[in-house]
Amino acid sequence: MTTATTRPRALVTGASTGIGAATVRGLRAAGWDVVATARRVERLEALAEETGCTWIAADLTVADDVTRLAAAVVEGGPLSAVVNNAGGAIGADPVATGSPEDWARMYEMNVLGTLRVTQALLPHLEADGGGDVLVVTSTAGHEPYPGGGGYTAAKHAERLIPLTLRQELVGRPVRIIEVAPGMVATEEFSLNRFAGDADRAAAVYAGVAEPLVADDVADVITWTLTRPAHVNIDLVIVRPRAQATSTLVARETSG
Repeated sequence: MTTATTRPRALVTGASTGIGAATVRGLRAAGWDVVATARRVERLEALAEETGCTWIAADLTVADDVTRLAAAVVEGGPLSAVVNNAGGAIGADPVATGSPEDWARMYEMNVLGTLRVTQALLPHLEADGGGDVLVVTSTAGHEPYPGGGGYTAAKHAERLIPLTLRQELVGRPVRIIEVAPGMVATEEFSLNRFAGDADRAAAVYAGVAEPLVADDVADVITWTLTRPAHVNIDLVIVRPRAQATSTLVARETSG
């Protein structure tokens, strides 16, 4: 949310790769100042050199890191938006055999990381005259699918943050936005999910003519943040044309 007299400034989490890095590029191209955060310093340094963003390395599953991050962001000046993009999936095990440790890790990454960052910076957004809290969830937060119990549980929980916060803040100068991507072919999401197994990661997108790419989602994020201040885009679900649901995907067959 911006005004004609200020240069907007955003924090983007999970910015070292994929949708997060693409969002930094998109917002910078739209004239925003951007603070990028992630764990990997070398990725953030490269992104800063490419885009002119600033960066702060932090692990959002560590409360002290979030406190340090928030203090640095506040010290840097007024804030227009927080883009909660950090998260991820681990494995694709059935509920009956899923690892409780993996479920807990996904909850930390997707839910508590978003909660910590939002809580730390919400007062700053309001103090600066208003702003946006955007949460990148997933279609996994809207529908379950076999083998996705831990991830869909985490994403269902994460999307309750914007759903509840929008009601709690009604009448105050903060917009609450959810962007829920479907199938997005990024360099690391599925590779991380399957512990580096490149064949399993590639199989997710096999035969899909045009899955989304990170830039597609970043374009949606940038659009929602650049609407007039009185316009709140509550929810955008964005999928490739080839995907109808999490389990119904058109795939080309060879031979």
